[in-house]
Amino acid sequence: MGQKPKTIGALSKETGVKVTTIRYYEQIGLMIAPDRSNSGQRIYDGTAIERLNFIRHARELGFPTGAIRELIELQTQPGDDCSVVDEIARRHLTDVRRRLSQLESLEGELKRMIASCEGGKIGVCTVMACLSDHAQCLADAHEKVDVVVSP
Repeated sequence: MGQKPKTIGALSKETGVKVTTIRYYEQIGLMIAPDRSNSGQRIYDGTAIERLNFIRHARELGFPTGAIRELIELQTQPGDDCSVVDEIARRHLTDVRRRLSQLESLEGELKRMIASCEGGKIGVCTVMACLSDHAQCLADAHEKVDVVVSP
């Protein structure tokens, strides 16, 4: 026997995903639009719960929305070779490594800035001077670190 249908609030509580995030996932097509009760309330079944848990975990691992969309589409083809899934995971690993490298570079620059600070007044603060004038940085360029943000 299947699970009892759940409201969006119950789904949120069970999965740990905020109601607004569930609605967002529906809006962008990661979640299938649920059935509605006679009063118009969203009603979710076990399949929706499994999908939302999948999305939540993929987001926790930092997968971008586009990759999650690809993975969800691949779930509809369970008999196919998983090389495409492997490629998506490898792409994500490459991106994570790139971001780690960026963070390490930023860490070094911030450590150097902080170490050069001798205290005193804000007007002569080394950290403030570095932030105001890129020429005081050791690195020629700083890449913006892409941060994965969950809705």
